[in-house]
Amino acid sequence: MSRTILGIDGGGTKTLAALASVDGHISAVRRFATLDPAAEHAWQDELQAIAGFVSDQHATLEASVFGLPMFGEVEAYSERQTAAVTALFPGSPLVANDVRVAFDGAFACGPGALILSGTGSMAWASLGRTDSPHVRVGGWGDLFGDEGSAYWIGREALALVSHHLDGRAAVPEFAEGILAAIGVTSQRLLGWCYGQPNSRTAIAALARSVDALAGAGNADADALIDRAAQELALQLTAAWRACGGGDPMPWSYAGGTFRSKNLLVHLQQHIGSSPKTPRLPPIGGALLRAAQIAGWQTDETWIARLSDDLKDWQ
Repeated sequence: MSRTILGIDGGGTKTLAALASVDGHISAVRRFATLDPAAEHAWQDELQAIAGFVSDQHATLEASVFGLPMFGEVEAYSERQTAAVTALFPGSPLVANDVRVAFDGAFACGPGALILSGTGSMAWASLGRTDSPHVRVGGWGDLFGDEGSAYWIGREALALVSHHLDGRAAVPEFAEGILAAIGVTSQRLLGWCYGQPNSRTAIAALARSVDALAGAGNADADALIDRAAQELALQLTAAWRACGGGDPMPWSYAGGTFRSKNLLVHLQQHIGSSPKTPRLPPIGGALLRAAQIAGWQTDETWIARLSDDLKDWQ
């Protein structure tokens, strides 16, 4: 039985579960479906599957950290998440917001401001001292928030297409590109939107199509990516100011939307400085915090080893 910690990075679309040993090496990683309590999905069943994954590795858990979507945002969800985790996993598992573990990974628990843009969006900042508060900005959900996220980009893209089809805007190449990416005619667009088994995931996936159009030189798509970057910049700077940070602002980023290099370029323009490369991906942040809870030595060598093992799971 090996000494092991468990880290969970639960996003709005997928979940990563990873086990690491006391020397900082990853012993197992597996992908699961989302643990989003608001999704049309049995997220408790995924937790059960993760427990089975841990059991299959014959590991003795010394600590575990669960970065879960919406934790700390909706009280009823948070209570159910905590109850489900503590019922399935030994010891005293720590349940945190998924953006917190992304922050811990990006700055190795040091000071800075993180902007996360995946299915949703949120900024997280702290000065890194024990007396420094952790401040979060954004993360209000897809009904009236999550600006700059993949879902927001997809939703705004659909709105722009609908405006074109109505004659309220003239974006023919953009509209044709989005309809082609979806694989429907204009007459079937509404049916596609409301016929998705998981509309949030399907609409968020359109962000990739917008990015591809922008990369091909479409000005309307590029303008939408720039609007997303502007919204993310507003969240990031607000979080840094709220925690008492001054100039310069050390900032970094996380989330699948940043596979778009174009989004990152626009964000740098709005911030006025370059980001720090994340020290660890979000799953690494969960593992680093779990190792600290377990009392393990997490020096630079340990962090570098973990980072190297996780390079294919960014």
